[in-house]
Amino acid sequence: MSASRMKLPIIVATIVGAGLALLSWSQTWFELRLADAAAQGSDDAIAVPGSVASPALAALGLAGLALVAALAIAGPGIRIILGLLEVVLGGCVLLAAGMSLGGPVAAVAPAVTDATGVSGSGPTAELVAGVTATAWPAIAVAGGVLLVLAGVAVLVTGTRWPSSSRRYRSARLEDADEPVETGAGGRAASDRAIDDWDDLSRGDDPTGDPTEPAGPNR
Repeated sequence: MSASRMKLPIIVATIVGAGLALLSWSQTWFELRLADAAAQGSDDAIAVPGSVASPALAALGLAGLALVAALAIAGPGIRIILGLLEVVLGGCVLLAAGMSLGGPVAAVAPAVTDATGVSGSGPTAELVAGVTATAWPAIAVAGGVLLVLAGVAVLVTGTRWPSSSRRYRSARLEDADEPVETGAGGRAASDRAIDDWDDLSRGDDPTGDPTEPAGPNR
């Protein structure tokens, strides 16, 4: 596929990557079991959504969707900047999701506090009997990978994308090349109309003989 045809697939990849990050943020990431409940023989698990385990994903996903609109209308130079921003954005999604996967006990700490009223990383960690991850953190990671790859593709091919406004620029250039209607004196008709209006405002008749003296007694 040529670079000029990469615009649509890259924009679609950006939409999918940002959409996965935003969707995973609203889903259950972990199932939490507290030590007190396990001691009592209860199997009830607390569902911990992505909005608790990785709250930054909402803003990152929305930023990715906003980036789509910018990429669709930006010129070649701006696309390079937007490509860099997309790589950074994808890296932030990976970091946010990776930190939750790497430290699930810390990620579920707010849920432990809500359930028990105990705060602090140490005390909440002691209350955690087990944490089971769902597939949604991995889906968020996949969204981050897509954003990074799409951003790299923008950097490589963005300057060769077809411009969406080329047709309108051509139309404006063609209009500029059209001859301007001029009168016998070589002046544009619009300029002469303005001068005639000024003459009427001063009381002069622009249709009269310019050799005759002006005024009421001519």
